[in-house]
Amino acid sequence: MKFAYTLKTAVNGLNARKSRSVLTILGIVIGITAIIMVMSLGEGAQNLILSQIQGIGSKTIAVVPGRQPNGISGAMSTLTDSLKNNDLTALRNKNNVPHAANVMPIVFSSQTIIYENNSYQATIFGATDFFAEIFDINPAEGRIFTQDEVNGYSDVVVIGSKVKDELFGASDALGQKIKIKGRNFKVIGILGKKGQSTFVNFDQAAIIPYTTVQQYLLGIKYFNRIIVEADAEANIDSTVQDIQSTLRNSHNITDPTKDDFYVETQAQAMQMVSTITNVMTLFLAAVAAISLLVGGVGIMNIMLVSVTERTREIGLRKALGATDKDILTHFLLEAAILTSVGGIIGIMLGLFFSFITSFILTNVLNLAWSFSFPVLAIILGLGVSTLVGLVFGIYPASQAAKKSPIEALRYE
Repeated sequence: MKFAYTLKTAVNGLNARKSRSVLTILGIVIGITAIIMVMSLGEGAQNLILSQIQGIGSKTIAVVPGRQPNGISGAMSTLTDSLKNNDLTALRNKNNVPHAANVMPIVFSSQTIIYENNSYQATIFGATDFFAEIFDINPAEGRIFTQDEVNGYSDVVVIGSKVKDELFGASDALGQKIKIKGRNFKVIGILGKKGQSTFVNFDQAAIIPYTTVQQYLLGIKYFNRIIVEADAEANIDSTVQDIQSTLRNSHNITDPTKDDFYVETQAQAMQMVSTITNVMTLFLAAVAAISLLVGGVGIMNIMLVSVTERTREIGLRKALGATDKDILTHFLLEAAILTSVGGIIGIMLGLFFSFITSFILTNVLNLAWSFSFPVLAIILGLGVSTLVGLVFGIYPASQAAKKSPIEALRYE
């Protein structure tokens, strides 16, 4: 009963100073809102990236040129031309990698595509016809180029929906010639809307036989990636080992620490993405939490002012029998109520803005983004906001409890 009375008194005290109370909790509201948004959008981004990685198949293995990045120095030492045609031939040899069902080289760059008076900066994606299977993408119109066209360095191209719209508008694009770096390419296929898939947005891409891209557009003799598909998930680990052994033999490498390539499975890629996004989300949440510290200091400051203003009230309550514990509890409750209300408002605003942002990303930018309800962040937000109120309310509350009733009654 006594606690209920103290709680009621604390609420009445805050109601008597509504404007001050609202301004006091503003820092807490901003801090909790920012934390909820960061964690919700961070989880949404992680889900988006992981779904794209999963979209290219669990049996897919990527061979990447250069040393595996390990901090800034590792990234700087990456070699981009270490995967060449003799490596592709070796990986396609069943004696070397017996469980490789498909092996596809990839080259990519950004080039300007021209059709009559229209131009568009697109991603040039050089691959084999296997790209349609591995990325689960098929033309809405026309066809994919064949292996014979890859072997023959054919000037054919499959364009994304965005490329088609920018260059041709409502006109028919099939059979038309587009120009890339002064060379004419015949449009044989148009992709339906696909969007981002791993590192390529196929809506904004022009897909060409990799041989043609290497020989005529880029003038290179190396690959940016080699994709290997294992024949079964059970054989992924052995296939990775076979790839590593094959490339080490091809590159005359005896010390694995000197590898000028690295191999990534989808499970490893997903684990890496999860680690990176979790670290970034926690870092951003920690930055946002600084406003909670600022809000806590503001509450302590306001509570100290409140204690000074209510000195006579404190003296009167003590003269009527209130103990130091009663006064301490009263002011602690006021601080805790302020921060708890701020936390609840911040959570609601954070969820609201996160939902709006997710809606915009999904419906305006056409990303496969899903709204994430961060239960952990909500629990953390309520707990932290209440804790801030208690921690930063202890000093003002203890100052109020220490006041002598006689001196307090004499206070003017």
